[in-house]
Amino acid sequence: MSDAVPGLRHVEHVMGSVFSFDVRDEPTPALRRALDEAVIHLHRVDEVFSTYRPDSYISRLGRGEIRREDCPPEVLEVLRLCAHATRVSDGWFSVVPEGTLDPSGLVKGWAVEAASHILHEAGARHICVNGGGDIQLRGPAAPGTPWRIGIAHPLRPGELVTVVTAHDDLAVATSGTAERGAHVFDPHSGRPATGFASLTLVGPRLTLTDSYATAAFARGEGARSWLEGLHGYEALAVTPDGEEWVTTGFHRYGS
Repeated sequence: MSDAVPGLRHVEHVMGSVFSFDVRDEPTPALRRALDEAVIHLHRVDEVFSTYRPDSYISRLGRGEIRREDCPPEVLEVLRLCAHATRVSDGWFSVVPEGTLDPSGLVKGWAVEAASHILHEAGARHICVNGGGDIQLRGPAAPGTPWRIGIAHPLRPGELVTVVTAHDDLAVATSGTAERGAHVFDPHSGRPATGFASLTLVGPRLTLTDSYATAAFARGEGARSWLEGLHGYEALAVTPDGEEWVTTGFHRYGS
């Protein structure tokens, strides 16, 4: 930890990804306990929602071994949020993207947002929680100093396509093929979505920002006009041939 930047830092490997915590507040005992609680929360989410664990609630629910009423409350909350994202995206966000129950397109963002909320409730006001590149920011990095989040260029390794600047609460989510290949599916055809190399969405909270980014990536053609009508969200897209476009208000965040 740098002497110039007080706070708490932590990296946790969970949910098949890397989660990092950067809290720039004075590390009080309450914040240390909250960080421990946030990490426990992430592992709980993995136990409940992992589609790679045959004994998770979501796997058992998908196989029809249990009913929704048999699941813990967080499963019902996530499925309700998934249904909302499906409605808003005209079906381009799907909880069954490959024909089986899989709310992963929303769960990671939901888990990161909840982890940041735990820290905020404990008194932290300068928070960055990053779950595999999907980020929830609370407050600035320090009074008068914004967070600056580099967005990797999907076609030029080692380069950035933009830097997102955040002076207050902001969520940043990127869907793309650079790290995981073609993993977002068109829920209508069942085929991998190929309209974008990457799509970065910024919004107020990560749960819906992440799911809307997935929906826009899956939608491909038509995503720009849909995003322009989505109040409170702005996007930057890179197409497979290297072309870029941004929504009308993205200039407030990107550089």
